[in-house]
Amino acid sequence: MIILFTVAIAPSLALFSYLYLRKEISSEPSRALFQAFVYGAVMTFPILFIQHVFQEEHVLTNEFLHNTVFTGALEEFFKWLILLVFVYKNFEFHDAYDGILFGASVSLGFATVENILFLFTFGLDTAFIRALLPVSSHALFGVVMGYYFGRSKFAVGDKKKWYLLMALVFPFILHVTYNAILEIHDLWLYLMIPFMLFLWWFGLTRVKYAHVFAMR
Repeated sequence: MIILFTVAIAPSLALFSYLYLRKEISSEPSRALFQAFVYGAVMTFPILFIQHVFQEEHVLTNEFLHNTVFTGALEEFFKWLILLVFVYKNFEFHDAYDGILFGASVSLGFATVENILFLFTFGLDTAFIRALLPVSSHALFGVVMGYYFGRSKFAVGDKKKWYLLMALVFPFILHVTYNAILEIHDLWLYLMIPFMLFLWWFGLTRVKYAHVFAMR
């Protein structure tokens, strides 16, 4: 059980460590980032409950829409809401990159709990593919969301609301695309490889832009 738990949390810790260390001297205290991680972990359970209710009550009869649009919208909205209510209004951002750290913390909190539950259900056979796909994709969705939260924090006027909107829209589009690819059973691997390469490129360019913005 200890081995299974370690394998479940290792990908999240590795990805967060990479993002944290990209900032040479992190001005954001680890306690605040840990709180954001906990918020993300806790939100897993209401998301799973809502998904279960919708599935049992057959609210969405179209399985494709349920597995792609609904799931992506629900998860990204909860992450966005957590960042808006508990992070954006309560923690001080020293620069735009702090938004990325907070976004990654919330997303990896969710991904870690989801990964633990999944591996305890299906075993270690899925650990490698889970690390490559769901955990890393959630981390990158969080990077994108956090980047726009960070930009919003330092924007003025209507740009604040515009960046907050983009913080929800872009991760939603990316998440729905990811889910849709998984639903194409015969071709999903051939489509997932270029999509993940694009997702890494898109996420890491947000990291680069946040560094540039912070240096202004």
